[in-house]
Amino acid sequence: MKKLLSLIVVLAMVAAMGAVAFAEDADKAAAAAVDELIAVIQAQTWTEDTDAQIAAAREAWDALTDAQKELVEEADYFGRDTGDASADDPLNADDIGENELLVVSFGTSFNGSRAQDIGGIEKALIAAYPDWAVRRAFTAQIIINHVQARDGEKIDNMAQALDRAVANGVKKLVVQPTHLMHGAEYDELCGVLEGYADKFEKVVVAEPLLGEVGADATVINADKEAVAKAVVAEANVPEDVALVLMGHGTSHTAKVTYSQMQAQMDQLGYKNVFIGTVEGEPEETACDAIIEAVKAAGFKKVVLRPLMVVAGDHANNDMADPEDEESWISMFTAANAFDSIECQIEGLGRIADVQALYVAHTADAIAAIG
Repeated sequence: MKKLLSLIVVLAMVAAMGAVAFAEDADKAAAAAVDELIAVIQAQTWTEDTDAQIAAAREAWDALTDAQKELVEEADYFGRDTGDASADDPLNADDIGENELLVVSFGTSFNGSRAQDIGGIEKALIAAYPDWAVRRAFTAQIIINHVQARDGEKIDNMAQALDRAVANGVKKLVVQPTHLMHGAEYDELCGVLEGYADKFEKVVVAEPLLGEVGADATVINADKEAVAKAVVAEANVPEDVALVLMGHGTSHTAKVTYSQMQAQMDQLGYKNVFIGTVEGEPEETACDAIIEAVKAAGFKKVVLRPLMVVAGDHANNDMADPEDEESWISMFTAANAFDSIECQIEGLGRIADVQALYVAHTADAIAAIG
């Protein structure tokens, strides 16, 4: 009898272990399915299936238990808190009228930064030009999909925004890029506009933030001077502290703009300001090169701040994430050469003087359009 009871206990334990293993496998399968659905919508091209794919990914995520969500490799796609999405206005309404001011940005999935940086520029333009309908477009479809899936906020891509303008009978269209320079994204924007050249009576593209790109690193202009003064004033860093401004970087010929910004800082006498880039293009703007430059200048305290319109993924992760050994704060820390390293996670778009510069660029475009 004892042997039989022992056998029954063993069989029960085996059955229980099997049930646990089955449940664990089911949890892993559910999480993997969500990762696959997320991978589908992490795409730069919009198709007629995109909205349905976004809805499917969101529905699958919501159906997971908390334990299953922890198994999703891309859990941050839905789970990371980046601020209140309801504070942002996607500016995608119809009823536009004959005059439209389309503000085109790369975009960001960081809700707080989107509302303050991009939204700050848009609000300044709305206030300055009440006779123009201000609308928004993002060029990064992967970001549009992310915001729509996570927060239910729908932002137009360039084609959707332009189709909306055509359907609303817009006659005069001013496009204001929030891009930093005449780089690859600016070129792509102009390429999309070419397909709509005959859809409007007049179309003008305003200058990006830093204006024209000069021939070499010594060429600077009033726009670069205004931005240099604005960001240094906003950072409010003492002269004995190094202010490292981290841009994106680019292989485009416009990369000389970063060297020009360094030349502008030097000309203004900002000896504690260093211009770097995530991509390390130009080469002298790579993080390791900037660390050596800051060390050589004798600074022991450092403040890192983005030289980007939006404090999004690059600012929060590539610059300020202490858990990422390749982030700038980690690499500066690993140098063992500084007493303190701090981060200011704020985009240029929320600075009043930068907003005023966009307003001025739009004024020139409106004057040109007549």
